Amino acid sequence: MKVFFSEDHRLHFPQAELSGGQFVTPYERPSRAEYVYQRLKQQGLRDIADPGACDMAPVRAMMDPGFLAFLETAWDQWKAAGCAGEVIPAAIPARRMQMARPPRNIDGLAGYYCLAQETAITGGTWGAALSSMASAQAAQRHVAAGARSAFALCRPPGHHATADMYGGYCFLNNAAVVAQMFRDQGAGRVAVLDIDFHHGNGTQDIFYGRGDVFFASVHGAPEDAFPYFLGFADETGAGAGEGTTANYPLPPGTGYDRWSGALDDAIARIKAWGAEALVVSLGVDAYKDDPISFFKLDSPDFADAGRRIETLGLPTVFCMEGGYAIEAVGINTVNVLEGFLGA
Repeated sequence: MKVFFSEDHRLHFPQAELSGGQFVTPYERPSRAEYVYQRLKQQGLRDIADPGACDMAPVRAMMDPGFLAFLETAWDQWKAAGCAGEVIPAAIPARRMQMARPPRNIDGLAGYYCLAQETAITGGTWGAALSSMASAQAAQRHVAAGARSAFALCRPPGHHATADMYGGYCFLNNAAVVAQMFRDQGAGRVAVLDIDFHHGNGTQDIFYGRGDVFFASVHGAPEDAFPYFLGFADETGAGAGEGTTANYPLPPGTGYDRWSGALDDAIARIKAWGAEALVVSLGVDAYKDDPISFFKLDSPDFADAGRRIETLGLPTVFCMEGGYAIEAVGINTVNVLEGFLGA
């Protein structure tokens, strides 16, 4: 399995994130990707390539232009306004507030485009987000050219980003753009399978009204877990997309038996739907020792999950998402890939 990875991920490393009422070292930090990279090499998955530059055409086709302009210029605007720290908005829109007109002030503009205030923007965030997207695009091109699978070691992750909002450590939705690239290149039906502990709200939002992309997510119940406001079982799509969203919200303490049952159901629905290509949002924060999840999967379970995903027999792109038990993130991620490969 070919791997695509950019060293430019290191450009994004906020000083801190707000967690539990205090500023802590960000859970989403450069060492996550480094642990995965080292584990790949240890296990013999050494066909690792730099992805090159991001192709902005597919990104612009899916993302709001004002949002992209904001991400590209937010740091410069923030500094020009005399703000000393990193971009963390003081206010975000709430119920019954005006959403039709973006503010001019950069603090208000950041709040307008933000869905979660734990996610800071730094001077290197835009470059890192582009490099993450480039890895996803390169993996898709590799698979579209005939390879069975590829792994995009994306950092920062992407599945919480919508077409016009950032948060949950995500700025550009890598998995969504990859799915659309498959569609643009002739795949009639594409599935996105999200196994991250946290619901892929951004991916769901992008495809919710469409009937050509099936989105399935196995995640912590939104009553108990971020992002809280999306990912309920009764969210099944709208309009042309009715029936093409499948959510599997699971309670605290969920172990592999129940989790794998939900995964099997998602796989069966993707197969019955007739997907021609698969994008896996590969988060491994369902791990038992992850600091910001409450599932109880163990490392061998991730290998079994990879084996189950392989039964779909589809051209598959894996895009790295979450996983914050730093010392185990490499083991668990590579276990999924090795399970898929039958190693």
